Amino acid sequence: MALCGVGLSPSFESFEVVCVGGNLSTRRIRPSLMRAIGKSSDWKRRPCLGVRCSSLKLDGNAQTDISVPVEEESGHVIKFKISDFKVLDRVSVGLGGRAGEVVFEAIVKDTDSPLYNTQVVLRRLTSVRAQRRGKRAIEVLKKLARRRLMYHSYSMQVHGYISSAITSGRSSFTLVHGYHGSFSLRHWLQQSDWLPTLEATLALDKESVRRVGDDTVGGSAVSRQLRMIRILMRDLLIGVNYLHSHGLAHTELRLENVHISPVDRHIKVGILGNAADFYDDSPNCGTADNNMDRRQMMIAFDMRCLGFMMAKMVLRELMDPLIFTKFKSFLTKGNDPSCLREFLLQILHRNSSSGNAGLQILDRNWGAGWNLLSLLLATEPSKRVSCLDALTHPFLCGPRWRVVPSIDIIRWGLGSTALRISEEYIYGQPQRSRLSHFIELMEMLNPNSRPKNWLELLPGKWRLLYCTGRHIGLTFRQPPEQVLIGHVHLTVSRVSKLNTSLLFASNISFTVMIGQDWPHDKAGVDGKLQVNSLFRLMAGRRLYLKEEEKNTEKLSNTSNTRDAFAQKLSGRKWRKALPFKESPSSLPVAKLVSSGIDEVTMNLGDPLSKSINSATNVVQEVRTQVPPEMFDLSKLVCGTYVDSRLLVIRGVNGSALLFTRSCFDESCK
Repeated sequence: MALCGVGLSPSFESFEVVCVGGNLSTRRIRPSLMRAIGKSSDWKRRPCLGVRCSSLKLDGNAQTDISVPVEEESGHVIKFKISDFKVLDRVSVGLGGRAGEVVFEAIVKDTDSPLYNTQVVLRRLTSVRAQRRGKRAIEVLKKLARRRLMYHSYSMQVHGYISSAITSGRSSFTLVHGYHGSFSLRHWLQQSDWLPTLEATLALDKESVRRVGDDTVGGSAVSRQLRMIRILMRDLLIGVNYLHSHGLAHTELRLENVHISPVDRHIKVGILGNAADFYDDSPNCGTADNNMDRRQMMIAFDMRCLGFMMAKMVLRELMDPLIFTKFKSFLTKGNDPSCLREFLLQILHRNSSSGNAGLQILDRNWGAGWNLLSLLLATEPSKRVSCLDALTHPFLCGPRWRVVPSIDIIRWGLGSTALRISEEYIYGQPQRSRLSHFIELMEMLNPNSRPKNWLELLPGKWRLLYCTGRHIGLTFRQPPEQVLIGHVHLTVSRVSKLNTSLLFASNISFTVMIGQDWPHDKAGVDGKLQVNSLFRLMAGRRLYLKEEEKNTEKLSNTSNTRDAFAQKLSGRKWRKALPFKESPSSLPVAKLVSSGIDEVTMNLGDPLSKSINSATNVVQEVRTQVPPEMFDLSKLVCGTYVDSRLLVIRGVNGSALLFTRSCFDESCK
């Protein structure tokens, strides 16, 4: 019989099979016509990339037992003969082996076996490291055998192993595990029609979608993809939580190691050959605190891997290695994951989420997807979400499930909604009123009101999103110079760690459009205006003045608006979210004391830089379109909201400036 595989010593000699007793795997024979491409078994040698064919010697008499870390003839391990297998001449592409592995597919033909006529995978492990993984999978099986139903549902079932000796004296170890389709999750996502094909494979119906809190099947492509991601992520989290609850960390969660079983429609999280114990029982393990730190770090590592998997499932662009390298580099350089949206819009060359299904999915439900992604990829391991908390996150819960959001989720949703409205650039009265309303709610829910928190979070680069003050454009005016404002950034840095002095730098990029065809042709001369100012941070309070009803009509209208706002806060929707029952008379803020403008510089390209009148007109036009607080930084009086993602600063005239944190490293773009 001819076999095709890649690796060293591809022929099987006499060997034994040890099978898990009582494993009632459902038969699923789905041969693939694609051949697997394996890897070399010895990393020190030159890798063999060719396909090698050899004959299989099926002689069950000459047996050489090699010690393995399992209990033979125990309640979970049963021996089988080699004649019980029929080895196939093909290997599915989704079973591609790693270094030191040669993969074959086979069918159990022993009529007395509970696995009769079941398709299995023979994963031959030739290197020492690969054999260690296989034997570790057997040990994990023994540890998880108490809850066999969960193990069979969420893990690639290990049926047994094959142990033999080679003529050169080297040992061979072959792991026998379940076959769960020809594709890994990565191969599924790489298909052009992955969504309808995966929906058909999982046979989605109303009963299956109820598992994620949904009650409909079909809909738009974005709704269908969101529903599928919820199904996959919830299964992954349940399987990983099953391991964590038994004191094990997976440590190898990748799309390549995850398979979808079309039989029981569950995610299989691999053969667990690299699963690590939370607690080290060796004499040099240290104290109980060290074991707790080890457990926390291992769980955090698995959650970070789940975050990468979720990001690739939602954003198909991250399947490109170059884009994923930029994505991972952004995180490894210490940038906060809550700023991923701002960063991804840049590397995907988009100004908003419109037209991209992945970005729309993450933006739904007040940006709940971005929140879950930031919790899974948090920079500090202690701040990463657990499996159980992730399962109750609003992003993974359908509309039928009533999820009571935490104060952090509500705060995140307010900021995400304000950010989305500001991206639409339709600043009519309804939009302006909603933005002002959301900003006031954010200020009341400010989690970092102390100056100490501001000194930690304020330094960085912030991009201006919106200003509640006046907005003057080019539509109804004919200025001497037509100026198109680009990005407006506010860069904050600490002068010294010994005091509360902060250096504010306002950077305004713009383009001076030349000619009368500027409404259609936005090309022109680029320019940049920078303003520096020094501030001192102090604790302060923002007072809300209450006017009497018998005042003038203007003051009466202000009072009515205030009462309407207080009535909204007393409603059932905000009653549990806000820390107070009525509108407060004052709120703590970070007071900004300016020492005056230090420097104003402008760079302007040719030929406008040679004309003083043109430069003067450009500066005047920039001052007209940009909020006055960004040109005269001394008009910034207090900071009312700050977190790792958003910033709100009030000016002397009461207008609010909304910023989002931007990436410092421009090379990541």
